[in-house]
Amino acid sequence: MANYKRILVTAALPYANGPVHIGHLAGCYLPADIYVRYQRAQKRDVKFVCGSDEHGVPITIRAMKEGITPQQVVDKYHALIRDSFAQMNISFDIYSRTSNQIHHQTASDFFKNLYDKGLFEEKETEQYYDETAKTFLADRYITGTCPVCANPNAYGDQCERCGSSLSPEQLINPRSTLSDATPIKKKTKHWYFPLQNYEPWLKKWILEDHKEWKNNVYGQCKSWLDNGLQPRAMTRDSKWGVKVPLPDAEGKVLYVWFDAPIGYISATKELTEQWADYWCKEDTKLVHFIGKDNIVFHAIIFPAMLKAHGDFVLPDNVPANEFLNIEGEKVSTSRNWAVWVHEYIKDFPGCEDVLRYVLCANAPETKDNDFTWKDFQDRNNSELVAIFGNFVNRAMVLMHKLCGGKVPVLHPSLLDESDKTLVKEIELTKSKIESGLEQYKFRDALFEVIDLARKGNKYLQDKEPWKKASAIEKLADKSSPEAKILQQEIDNCLHICLQLTANLAIFINPFLPDTAKKMLHLLKVVEKMLDWQNAGSMKLLSAGYSLRAPELLFRKIEDEEIKLQVEKLKNNMVKPVSNEPQATTKEPEAQASNLKTEIVFDDFAKIDLKVGTILSAEKVEKADKLLKLEVDMGFEKRTIVSGIALHFKPEEIVGKQVVVVANLAPRKMRGIESNGMILMAEDKEGKLHFVNPSEKINEGAGVN
Repeated sequence: MANYKRILVTAALPYANGPVHIGHLAGCYLPADIYVRYQRAQKRDVKFVCGSDEHGVPITIRAMKEGITPQQVVDKYHALIRDSFAQMNISFDIYSRTSNQIHHQTASDFFKNLYDKGLFEEKETEQYYDETAKTFLADRYITGTCPVCANPNAYGDQCERCGSSLSPEQLINPRSTLSDATPIKKKTKHWYFPLQNYEPWLKKWILEDHKEWKNNVYGQCKSWLDNGLQPRAMTRDSKWGVKVPLPDAEGKVLYVWFDAPIGYISATKELTEQWADYWCKEDTKLVHFIGKDNIVFHAIIFPAMLKAHGDFVLPDNVPANEFLNIEGEKVSTSRNWAVWVHEYIKDFPGCEDVLRYVLCANAPETKDNDFTWKDFQDRNNSELVAIFGNFVNRAMVLMHKLCGGKVPVLHPSLLDESDKTLVKEIELTKSKIESGLEQYKFRDALFEVIDLARKGNKYLQDKEPWKKASAIEKLADKSSPEAKILQQEIDNCLHICLQLTANLAIFINPFLPDTAKKMLHLLKVVEKMLDWQNAGSMKLLSAGYSLRAPELLFRKIEDEEIKLQVEKLKNNMVKPVSNEPQATTKEPEAQASNLKTEIVFDDFAKIDLKVGTILSAEKVEKADKLLKLEVDMGFEKRTIVSGIALHFKPEEIVGKQVVVVANLAPRKMRGIESNGMILMAEDKEGKLHFVNPSEKINEGAGVN
């Protein structure tokens, strides 16, 4: 924790123009909550703030669509979002809203501070104007044909089909979403923040002082800084938002990305009179949890604003996750291709922890990941039920059956190597979880918890205390020395298993708080046991203490439930409407729409591609899509887990040469550490093909 006395954690303010979907949870709210719960367990001074972002174009667009006022929109969705977070146990210290008066005042004061210092550049520019609606049009009020993929319904800031960032000027045949009229250009005055003046400072602060930031955050910041920063308008023409606090600014409001991050400050003011301790003292650790689409605003623009103001601390870290796709497709709220949190809660009552588990175990921490209902079922049934829940239940059942329902006494003189090894694993797991959570590697930390339960299951299976109990039953003299030793060995086994169960409650608490509470109930202990200082201890439960009857922590999820969810997702999807004539050929459009965001050569140069030969291949247990490969890289042999099992039989690919991304960070998949990624190509039928040399080449050869 370095020299920090307190921690302030923020999670991106969600737009109050629609419900929360699971991509939102996986992106920033769940990792932020896990981090905060861990810090609270450490008894550190931590505050967790968030709130609804209730200004900006999406709000007014939703109001138009629903035929209501912007205030009615934010009132409706603020409540829905707030309740969804609460039901998923996202434990904000405050969930505020930017329509509150305290926020309007805080944002106005911030703007006025910068204005009084003469930091803004006042400019008159031409912007799109709707003559029918008699209003200037923000980027999202303009639609047209995307110049990249020919989507006829692209927005003025982004095409949701191909993901390209756009400006209204780039659209073909632009039109107003308010009246469908063709907009004209008209002069308007705005105040610009001279971001370019902070470029030298930002380069040092980010590129030199924060090399520990996640690669996706650091890389995106570097790309922006390398391309040069430009002045950015911090006001907009609108009647909805925080009014610009200047006499000559009638009809103008603060740009939503100026006022929204200030919402973190106003929410903290609302939370505590000591708000300045968390925002103005250098011994505060400020951490912004966000999705990757918010990186620039939180890592470049907002820090520059804070620096310009001068009174506030700067973020210590900005751990951003990538995007979570749904069943192989990008989430699209406009097409209703999403799993909505409030609907999940209704469909799976009491299974909030299951969703938390799946979203963390499959978190898009380093790249976009895919949520599928089949994987949701598999992870619940084969990991939560069959590993974690199974161990806890077996330990409790055997304790009641073989030890009279009480924690047995430990007999140190009879501890063997397997007993000592498991005790050591508990201590090691504590340090591994700490390391993962402090480094924002939540997926790895959760794996360690499940892996410890897996080791507990193996320990029980190897010890077989039920067989020793049967051996005692067969003895004529139940009080003989032999019977006594057998019972003491049973006692040792179950004493260790129960202490492990108590430790699992502590370890799982940041991730699955409801599950931890259920375990406290079974163990008849108070919540104070969940304090992190107790983790790793083998004295959490006293010998002779009676425990409650076992109850299952998780239920199996049936095939029919999953089938219903997949059908619901597909049936509810809104089909895109196109006003354009059909293209004469489909192939070029398909290729264009698959293009990802443009990168520079330096980005590509970071990827180390090597030729390898597959030495062996086998299916991964309980994973239909995965093959475990051993690949000869020339300089070493590597284990690589690849999702190609539906396309190739293991015996078909042994001896094949492949191209491997050799410098990809290791990742655990189904308990196997994968060290690299095989390059594959996908044809229009969805069939995978190896990308490999046309002729045999030496292993380890570079691909340029």
